[in-house]
Amino acid sequence: MIVRDHFLKWVHRDPLRYHSLQADMVSARTGMTLDHYLWRSLKIGLLAGILFAFLGYVASAYVSLQVLTARGGISNVFNIQMPVFLSSLHPADYLQVIIVIVSFCIGTLIGYQVLLRLPALEKNNRKIKINLTLHNAVAYMYAMRRGGAQLMTIFRSLSDRANIYGEVALEFRQIVRDADFFGYDVVSAIRHLSETTPSEKLKDFLEDLLSVIESGGDMADFLSMRVRLYQEEARFEQRQFLNVLSIVAESYVTLFVAGPLFLIIIMVVMGMMGGSAVFQLALVTYIVMPIGSIVFILVIDLISIKGEKTERYVRTKWLHTFSDVTLVKKAGEESLFEQLKKYDQLRNLVYNLKHPLESFVSNVNHTLYVTVPVACIYTIIVLMSAPRYTDIETYINVVDDHIVIALLIILIPYAIFYEIWSRKVLGIQALIPDFLERMAGINQVGLTIAQAIAIMVNTNLGLLSYEIRRIKRDMEWGANFTEALMRFEERVSTPSIARTVTLITKASEMSGQIGEVLSIASSDAKMTEVLKKERLAEMFIYTAIVYLSFFVFLFVVGVLTTQFLPVLANITTKGLPATGALSGLGSIPVITFNRLLYHACLVQAVFSGLIAGQMGESSLAAGVKHSCVLLIIALVAFNFVLVV
Repeated sequence: MIVRDHFLKWVHRDPLRYHSLQADMVSARTGMTLDHYLWRSLKIGLLAGILFAFLGYVASAYVSLQVLTARGGISNVFNIQMPVFLSSLHPADYLQVIIVIVSFCIGTLIGYQVLLRLPALEKNNRKIKINLTLHNAVAYMYAMRRGGAQLMTIFRSLSDRANIYGEVALEFRQIVRDADFFGYDVVSAIRHLSETTPSEKLKDFLEDLLSVIESGGDMADFLSMRVRLYQEEARFEQRQFLNVLSIVAESYVTLFVAGPLFLIIIMVVMGMMGGSAVFQLALVTYIVMPIGSIVFILVIDLISIKGEKTERYVRTKWLHTFSDVTLVKKAGEESLFEQLKKYDQLRNLVYNLKHPLESFVSNVNHTLYVTVPVACIYTIIVLMSAPRYTDIETYINVVDDHIVIALLIILIPYAIFYEIWSRKVLGIQALIPDFLERMAGINQVGLTIAQAIAIMVNTNLGLLSYEIRRIKRDMEWGANFTEALMRFEERVSTPSIARTVTLITKASEMSGQIGEVLSIASSDAKMTEVLKKERLAEMFIYTAIVYLSFFVFLFVVGVLTTQFLPVLANITTKGLPATGALSGLGSIPVITFNRLLYHACLVQAVFSGLIAGQMGESSLAAGVKHSCVLLIIALVAFNFVLVV
């Protein structure tokens, strides 16, 4: 506590030093005071310093060894004498002490400074998410305003739907908090949010909204105009994102396709000349390539324009529709409710067993419950059946192909059912704009939404026609329009459809004439589909580049395996000196190099496929099919084509 008090006293000497940090923390909604955050940053920085000190100690041991063996060091051309108090120490001792102290200071400084900049990164991340869904939130506000809702009611309703509208709803929750707990009026609460929000776009929107409120303008017209403006701006943001993504894709191909290939060639040649390059090649194959690819996947995920996963939460509550009806609880019925609960669980299990494919399509993760045990059993059988070779390299070469097959047993069904689900959902999403546009036209002639659904049943909208019939059937069986649409959302479960359903249901609750709201929802859905098609068209070329890069990688590795290694391994050393650059010829671990090169191709296949899916469709699951294709190509090439 004493150290903490002294540290905070030092912080409070110059409050302006951390003014920007505090502003970033407020915009990032860290929910932490400045003093608490700085003290926590210092503690984590000290832990980072200890880690760096350990690494420095390990590095100093190597440096000291180099100095003592006269294999490294700086020549003392100036004949500088060491101080007397150091002359009694061994050179390695004080060298290690200095390196450890310097490493500790550097690690502490780096850890502390990184944490000080973390709120700014989180603020920027929130800004991107807010900008991406702002037009959806404004459309929702417009739908409620058209129905006559007051401004504070709109803010409360929007803030309760953070699972649909993400960070935008969380921002508007600040207005509700200020009004409910701090006594702000609606104008002051909006102004306070405009001062603390990380998004410049939301800030401009709030300031213009304040101008409309204070001048008494038509808020519905203002919201309608802003929805259309933000929809047009989405295309420009998409273009900026695609430019950044193209740079990332080219960097990946350069650093983790061409780069490792260049290193592999050098290391193979070093190994041929007698150098110990096996460890370095294993380091590149098993550590550098996977970690580098994971970093690129995280970078692409961080900058990607993607819809957040949406969920609809349902709260259980007691119904008090008839206040004069007394609720009577009977004893002894608990066992009956337990039986009903067990029956529901058993019914779901039986249904999934009768319709396994439907369960796999609706939730592709269910395939893992089957394929992972099958792959494990297959691997155990292979390990038990494989001959016990005395040479570990031969044993690995026999087993690793079957491990790849076990991996394919897991990945191929996952990729197939994800692709089936993806095509179904994408087909429905592509028809949503046409569906909303027709609904708007029918509603504008005076028919209700329920009547419009009854008319739409007879239209031809492909995959969506089946869902429309299910919506009409739910309404015929007693569900209202809102409940039927919510069930449709649960069946499809995509962010864009969730936002569309939320918008339509709220608008229909506020008013029966929602033709204008449906037109805006149709325009928004159409814009989303256009942006998605533009992205697929732009990223197709980079997906093709990933495939071509892998084929080049596989070709070069194949040449090394079939042409280079066997020739050099059989070169006779007769007549060559016993020592020197060529002394290692003829004693090359060819089988080890073959294994490492094969595994390098497998690692490249897995991560190249995942990155292709992440770039093209903003989903790692979409990249599983690419990984399967590349793995099969590598497996076939090394076992049936590149056979020496």
